[in-house]
Amino acid sequence: QVQLVESGGGSVQAGGSLRLSCAASGYIAYNNLGWFRQAPGKEREGVAAIAPGGGSTHYADSVKGRFTISQDSAKNTLHLQMNSLKPEDTAMYYCAATRPYFYTSNPLSRSEYTYWGQGTQVTVSS
Repeated sequence: QVQLVESGGGSVQAGGSLRLSCAASGYIAYNNLGWFRQAPGKEREGVAAIAPGGGSTHYADSVKGRFTISQDSAKNTLHLQMNSLKPEDTAMYYCAATRPYFYTSNPLSRSEYTYWGQGTQVTVSS
């Protein structure tokens, strides 16, 4: 069983940066990991994902070049560095993990993920 706890959210002005962290209990070395977000009245959408071992990363078009996903295997922690934030990035951000050894051809799809954190709020003001 994997438990995920996000931290690092907050309020920032447009153009600013935040770094989200997700601490995992349970072994996640063989899980795909991802960050998702959900704004009020909108569907939860995939933001970034990383394959086991960090071999490949995937980003939503809306965040490419601004967000970076990374994994600290030694600390069992996932990060999302968010730069050049925009008001439209305002949302609750969730980290998620697939089952171990799970193959996905769509790593930004929420349906691929089994384990979810409780979320951390990010608010970007103009």
